[in-house]
Amino acid sequence: MAYAGKRGSGAKFWVTFGKENDMSRIGKQPVAVPSGVEVKIEGSKVRVKGSKGELEREFSASMKIESQEGQIVVSRPDDNRTNRSLHGLTRALINNMVTGVSTGYSKQLNIVGVGYKVELKGKDLVLQLGFSHPVNYPAPNGIEFEVDSKANTIKVKGIDKQQVGQVSAEIRKFRPPEPYKGKGVMYADERIRRKAGKSAGK
Repeated sequence: MAYAGKRGSGAKFWVTFGKENDMSRIGKQPVAVPSGVEVKIEGSKVRVKGSKGELEREFSASMKIESQEGQIVVSRPDDNRTNRSLHGLTRALINNMVTGVSTGYSKQLNIVGVGYKVELKGKDLVLQLGFSHPVNYPAPNGIEFEVDSKANTIKVKGIDKQQVGQVSAEIRKFRPPEPYKGKGVMYADERIRRKAGKSAGK
């Protein structure tokens, strides 16, 4: 292993270098365009349209984006640090766009707690989370909620991966899961590290 100077700075160097290499490798992979998805590239602007909807995004002008034989190929002008990172990021975001308009994204939230419940009123969420009043959360444009009142679950669905994640995080923030009884709003794949109550240690 090459000498990296002081221990602290060396660790930082290797972590950063590893991430840059990962992004660079991701950038070199073409994005497959499935049947039924239309792609329009105008300079650094990419528009994709599929059965689920349409997305458009402007990318860095330093990245070259081309459509080649049913694939989207991203290339960078050189190997400097910024362009290596941008290369991978651009490819990843375009891939998310293609996946979004063809299959969509969803994230499930579980509501856990006695008296806690959720229902759908029109397109909007109404949550009972132990407060003196219900929490209303209107569905943002581009987001659809699917509620199972018996299982006390919410599915946040949309074509924009970032938006689905952001909306899910906002709903969870109303009542984050607490570590003693495990009550709250949590992601379906979230594991809460439970703590013993104060009386348990006595």
